[in-house]
Amino acid sequence: MAARSKARKRALQILFEADQRGAKPGEVLADWARLATTDERQPPVSEFSRRLVEGYAERAERIDELLAQYTVGWPLDRMPVVDRNILRLSAYELIWEDETPDAVVLDEAVQLAREFSTEESPGFVNGLLGRLKDLKPTLRR
Repeated sequence: MAARSKARKRALQILFEADQRGAKPGEVLADWARLATTDERQPPVSEFSRRLVEGYAERAERIDELLAQYTVGWPLDRMPVVDRNILRLSAYELIWEDETPDAVVLDEAVQLAREFSTEESPGFVNGLLGRLKDLKPTLRR
């Protein structure tokens, strides 16, 4: 598995844990980084994972607002936790990380949904991120 794919998976795990615990993503990120220094079984948190988690955390309100606005019939709190966090992570990368091609962001998000979520999730994730991709020039602020 490519380094960036592993980093996205790690960032997803951190966001998922933060969501489940009701904690701030930055706190969970710090916990994971600290654990990596004391437990040799725990791999270090890569710089890219850190950038994704911190980027989402800085723009969490805006990202959740966009997801709520463009998700028809699925309020954020009713969405499967995994899907919600795949979308959060991917929306951040899609809209604010210019070095990653849009097609890569969508493909990686769909792969995460295939691996960690329901049978319907890849299509749902792809559809919503595709809509955000089309609107991308107007979404940054």
